Amino acid sequence: MNNIDQKLDRILARAEELRFMLSGTLGGDAFVKASKELAEIEPIEARVTELRAAEQARRDAEAMLADPEMKELAAAELESLKQSLPDLEMSVRLALLPKDEADDRSAILEIRPAAGGDEAGLFAAELFQAYQKYAGLHGWRFEVLEYGESELGGLKEGIAEITGKSVFAKLKFESGVHRVQRVPATETQGRIHTSTVTVAVLPEAEEVDVAVNEADLRIDVYRASGAGGQHVNKTESAVRITHIPTGIVVAMQEERSQHKNRAKAMKILRSRMYELQRSSLNATRAADRKSQVGTGDRSERIRTYNFPQGRVTDHRINLTLHKIDRVMLGEMDEIIDALIAEDQAARLAAET
Repeated sequence: MNNIDQKLDRILARAEELRFMLSGTLGGDAFVKASKELAEIEPIEARVTELRAAEQARRDAEAMLADPEMKELAAAELESLKQSLPDLEMSVRLALLPKDEADDRSAILEIRPAAGGDEAGLFAAELFQAYQKYAGLHGWRFEVLEYGESELGGLKEGIAEITGKSVFAKLKFESGVHRVQRVPATETQGRIHTSTVTVAVLPEAEEVDVAVNEADLRIDVYRASGAGGQHVNKTESAVRITHIPTGIVVAMQEERSQHKNRAKAMKILRSRMYELQRSSLNATRAADRKSQVGTGDRSERIRTYNFPQGRVTDHRINLTLHKIDRVMLGEMDEIIDALIAEDQAARLAAET
């Protein structure tokens, strides 16, 4: 830890400086900016303070070993610190990793069937429900923005807004191709089919994040239609917005109100544009949404759901869980936490 002591000193000094500034005459935007910076620093400051207190306790205990009357007590204290110090050091190192500014945001979830026909649509619907249950387990708000259902009850396209603290941080590694292997309900010969579904998780963008020029938009309105193509209403309430410079197209027909559909479509458009901006600035992420979710081909996959064997495998970290029923009920934390830990480990390795 010696090589980062100076950095830790700077963090502690900056926290004190910000408190001094905030206790003075600072106001307006400067006050808001300083308050935000202090809120980001304080969790790191707390970990550093705890670590340094433990390091001082270790030095005190080592000094006490020379005292015969205190030797036994000091040895016990050192044994306890030997176990806790590595965890405290790791906690500080993780806190110092560069933060993805989008981690604290809510997210837009998009799920679509890819290869596999009707079976892909049926699994897409189940996966959409699994994420809805996962959101419920975390106390997040899950609002369906668009849900296109097929004649068999499968999903043609599902889009939801998941609102809560650090939703994107939890779900961002879910983007990609999800593969399912099982015997479809429509299969009479009992053969196992392989189908795929694409998942995209985008950080929700605020209006201030993305400047959308109305002149760059082409807005089409049309009658919403349901499964099989029948009209579900007689008014032109469905909205399709095309952002001409980027080619991003968002269609929305979930609401009966054209105004509400337009508002939802703009929310999705901003999030896709925001992610596109993030992607261009960050070489480690996909250059666009298409590479983020892949083509949907069966050979591309981040995760496989094998129902006959009752297992879920995440191929990026070689993690297999034999509890597919629990995962489909939204109990995904074991997979998601492992992905986050792997990402942290990789970034720590890159820092050294």
